[in-house]
Amino acid sequence: MSIEHTILDVKDLHAGYGRTPILQGIDFRVGRGEIVAIIGRNGVGKSTLMKSLIGLLPSTRGGITFAGADVTREPANARALRGIGYIPQGRQIFPRLTVRENLMMGRTIGGSGREKLLDLVLRYFPILESRQDQKAGTMSGGEQQQLAIGRALIGNPYLMLLDEPSEGIQPSIVQQIARNVRELNRELGLSVLFVEQNIDMILSMAQRCYVMDKGRIVDQVAPAQLADDSVVRRYLAV
Repeated sequence: MSIEHTILDVKDLHAGYGRTPILQGIDFRVGRGEIVAIIGRNGVGKSTLMKSLIGLLPSTRGGITFAGADVTREPANARALRGIGYIPQGRQIFPRLTVRENLMMGRTIGGSGREKLLDLVLRYFPILESRQDQKAGTMSGGEQQQLAIGRALIGNPYLMLLDEPSEGIQPSIVQQIARNVRELNRELGLSVLFVEQNIDMILSMAQRCYVMDKGRIVDQVAPAQLADDSVVRRYLAV
């Protein structure tokens, strides 16, 4: 993959909590307009990686290049303004605000064209339009995930980071979200990097998969390989 076709380039990334190292030399790239999955067992550092990429956890070594700019030392808000959207594990919507108020929080990041982006979000996630006056905390897990994705989209990102998007969501909604992300990727050229263990979602969304183990990228597999139970046991089984 050439540099000019790369939106995210991570080299020798190290990070951790206090004196506990978690990421121990991460190297990978995401191409422009690509959907890439990071897979691996629980506890190998996948969520730590996502926090490091958005800037919530400082790196101790290595570099992160986004759209040609070195963002390694930039705070999370600066990375968001550059066009990195982040949907954390557990979604972290504002439960006491309405659906519409949550969506409007995305406007604090996005530039021009935000009304068009709101129209696009409501087109892809029509449940949000019918629930605009509902308190977000009273929605189901799947509805909250759609809201979290919609809020990030209104910030007009070039790259979306999704941490365990299927967690706590019924299978039919998982597939709906996967379809929507694929369509957004095609319509907007949106690049997507997601952490996931749900095989169905990985198969539905990913164009490439990196395998993570013990704080490192240890392999790269084609999503179709995950239809093989032996591959799943090797990379995902506890």
